[in-house]
Amino acid sequence: QVQLVESGGGLVQAGGSLRLSCAASGRTFSGYAMGWFRQAPGKEREFVAAIIRSGYSTYYADSVKGRFTISRDNAKNTVYLQMNSLKPEDTAVYYCAAARNLYSGNYYFSSTYDYWGQGTQVTVSS
Repeated sequence: QVQLVESGGGLVQAGGSLRLSCAASGRTFSGYAMGWFRQAPGKEREFVAAIIRSGYSTYYADSVKGRFTISRDNAKNTVYLQMNSLKPEDTAVYYCAAARNLYSGNYYFSSTYDYWGQGTQVTVSS
């Protein structure tokens, strides 16, 4: 079992930045690939970014590529999502998730992930 707790959400103006954190506890953090998803009101949950166990490879949704950066610190059992140049359309609840088996062909499916956090709200005002 892995417990995930997100933090760092809030209200920011368009063009601003936020850094989300997701602290993991339970089983060995370095044994899991990690991902970030988001869900806006009335919309389905969508993939944002993912990072493999070692941190050497990352994946991004086209909508955030070049603006968001995912990283992890296995010594601190934490994954981060640095969000720059935020837009109103980035407004959503952001969730982190852990996956035992993540590959280049499945990272964007929510079903790939075994454990989920409760989410943190990000609101970007125009």
